[in-house]
Amino acid sequence: MGRSGEHRAHIGSFTSSGGRGVTTAAVDPRTGALTPLSVTAAEDPSYLALAPATGVLYAVNETERGAVTAFRPTAQGLAPLGASVRVGGSGPTHLSLAGGRLLTANYTSGSVSSLPIAADGSPGGPAHVLSHRGSGLDSDRQEGPHVHQVLPDPSGRWVLSVDLGTDSVRVCALDPATGALRVHTETALRAGTGPRHLVFHPEGAMVYVLHELEPQVTVCRWNGASGQLEPVGEAPVASPGVSGGVRAYPSAIVASPGGRFLWAAVRGADAVVTLSLADGPGKPRLTGAVACGGAWPRDLAVDHSGSRLYAANEHSGDVTWFDVDPLTGQPHRAGSLAVPAATCVVLA
Repeated sequence: MGRSGEHRAHIGSFTSSGGRGVTTAAVDPRTGALTPLSVTAAEDPSYLALAPATGVLYAVNETERGAVTAFRPTAQGLAPLGASVRVGGSGPTHLSLAGGRLLTANYTSGSVSSLPIAADGSPGGPAHVLSHRGSGLDSDRQEGPHVHQVLPDPSGRWVLSVDLGTDSVRVCALDPATGALRVHTETALRAGTGPRHLVFHPEGAMVYVLHELEPQVTVCRWNGASGQLEPVGEAPVASPGVSGGVRAYPSAIVASPGGRFLWAAVRGADAVVTLSLADGPGKPRLTGAVACGGAWPRDLAVDHSGSRLYAANEHSGDVTWFDVDPLTGQPHRAGSLAVPAATCVVLA
């Protein structure tokens, strides 16, 4: 929620592709409809993260120079909280908060950065940078490491980084004194699949890794005590009926708050697919797909009740929202808001 108690959505975009920066919209608590309130300038703010305690919004600047920008919520919208800060890597695509630090996944340079956060919420430097090493089977997409996501586990003890270029997930320890990251374990996934994003089951013991280069999810057990990630199975997130003969490029995965469903965005097929966990957390089953409401769905967000989904459709330039059937988990399109080059949705 916003500082006034009103529901808000913050939407990132690619300004290099016609986006306007960060769009802030009001969320109707009854219908989920989005009403634009303000637009805040930022350079390619492709992914956003919100600090729940302070309301500060952080954005990556997905550029060659690689930076992050912070914003403070005000009655008029978002106000920049200091200047943008370099992350020491290029092409940051994701960011999260852990241990009082701001973490970024730097896709182009294949690294993870850790930046200090000041008392007022502003990020600082210098960044601690952990560079990944390795490559994969796809010479075009996996010629080297490409970190696409970084996030803490539910305990906050470990940091997981998903590397599309090396077909692996690294588990790191975060030094509480210095903010430096140290690789604890590296879990190899099936070669050539290109892992992009993962999500934890709400109970914390299972992890679902979504792959970009092959439309499937790897199911993993997670041991938070030892920091071990163990693959135990796979499940498809596209089928001939879903993809329509077009190559599928999955992009984002979210879990329902109650742990009954997973939803994944699939580009190319331009679909939002539903996976049921009725057979158990370790056995996701593809149960349906709906059109994403636009083209090239880059991100998904689920509201706190699990009754509504939002898809950021990059190429069609819109955010579409869906009502979720509470029994089947199937989304039903309810409306959309035009947001040029939309890349990410964060609900406040």
